[in-house]
Amino acid sequence: MKATATALAACLIAASQSCFAFSPLAKKAFYTPNVSQRQTSSSSALSAMEVDTETNTLTVSPIKSLDGTVTLPGSKSLSNRCLLLAALSDGETRVENLLESDDIRYMLEALDKMNVPVKRDADDDTAVTVTGQAGPINSPLSADEVCELFLGNAGTAMRPLAAALCMGKGKFVLDGVPRMRERPIADLIDGLKQLGADVSCVEETGCPPVTINADGLKGGKASISGKMSSQFLSSLLMAAPVVDGDVTISIKDELISAPYVALTIGLMKKYGVEVEVTGDMKGTPSFHIPASAKYSSPKSILVEGDASSASYFLAGATITGGTVTVRGCGSESVQGDVAFANVMEQMGATVTWNPESITITRDPSVRLKGVDVDCGEIPDAAMTLAVAALFAEGPTTIRNVYSWRLKETERMKAIVAECTKLGATVEEFNDYCIIHPPKDNVINDNVLIETYDDHRMAMTFSLAACGGVNVIINDPGCTAKTFPTYFEMLDSIATH
Repeated sequence: MKATATALAACLIAASQSCFAFSPLAKKAFYTPNVSQRQTSSSSALSAMEVDTETNTLTVSPIKSLDGTVTLPGSKSLSNRCLLLAALSDGETRVENLLESDDIRYMLEALDKMNVPVKRDADDDTAVTVTGQAGPINSPLSADEVCELFLGNAGTAMRPLAAALCMGKGKFVLDGVPRMRERPIADLIDGLKQLGADVSCVEETGCPPVTINADGLKGGKASISGKMSSQFLSSLLMAAPVVDGDVTISIKDELISAPYVALTIGLMKKYGVEVEVTGDMKGTPSFHIPASAKYSSPKSILVEGDASSASYFLAGATITGGTVTVRGCGSESVQGDVAFANVMEQMGATVTWNPESITITRDPSVRLKGVDVDCGEIPDAAMTLAVAALFAEGPTTIRNVYSWRLKETERMKAIVAECTKLGATVEEFNDYCIIHPPKDNVINDNVLIETYDDHRMAMTFSLAACGGVNVIINDPGCTAKTFPTYFEMLDSIATH
């Protein structure tokens, strides 16, 4: 059923009231290792499992059941949005429960390099206090010098910063790892140019590096595509309040992952900016930010637990028939990926919702059923469904996931390849796939899973061990991008 503007408004009201209501029980040191440190730090976190340091692989031994309660790390999407909006606001903002990961480290390093004051908390290492610029972020360098920002493979840093830095003054180049240079950004660049920005990406590929010659913007109108990524729209929305004039942004075709846009708008409201929405969020909506809109600090903000990360524990309990509670997101969550619990329910799980937690189990006498699901609003969690499908009766169809092809790796190809290794037969199409489980749901043993430097591939395919087999994960440290302690947390609730 299509979401109307009224339904969106209800979602945004809920967002403004509850998206940061959860305070985590566990406080861990803020994650700051560089790339050379990643293997060492991940080996420490994975000591409960078998890590082969020579081959950089981790063997997940057969999992009989998952049972227990896990407290989720902070949401990646919310963490980087909170940091950027705090930097653009008037006043100091304390941001708590920041995700400990590479992506957030890249954003923090970029703010440091641009002389945005960010104070790390001595008593709570997951918290920082950001002193906002009360407007756009300008380059700290002279007019002729270029401020170069390296953002790894962090799309939640690259896209929003590319938009925000166009609103100030200075010369910038935003770059990342080789895969980042394969991830499209042309639709965002097109929208920024329509608003008058002097900005470009690589013309032949439509990908980073992004070159910016900023001299402030006076507002205007932009019409962009929403078919590839909702991050382009979110980036323009977050940058718009620091423009000297009205801004109207419209979608000219269709908008995927609309819940992420609702999340962005709800967060902007927490920072004092109301976005006027016209039209159907699943159609061609438009968004208006008046010139009078300015960010003001909410003083403090708590980042909700990551709903995408919740999917691994929810699926593990569904597969094994265990009982797991994930704390940090629930019925009041603003993250679209909590809908993954509904998909598990369709497959045969029993789900209990609370405002800040989800509990899931499955009666072992109930067979998992294959499902046919439009996953356009939950593309990250949809990867977890691919492994759950291996244990179902009948095929599972995962639809509307073209965006898989544009993520940290070419996820459609990766999902097909690794599911096939485990014994499934997979039909691949442009924006969907059909997974036929192995005969009698018998998973191949001792399969080496290639992770393609993609954190979600490592976490998703660890669940194949729920089939009573050893699963060997290549480069397990790639989970540092969003969830460095994933394997440690998985093992803490696993019965082998």
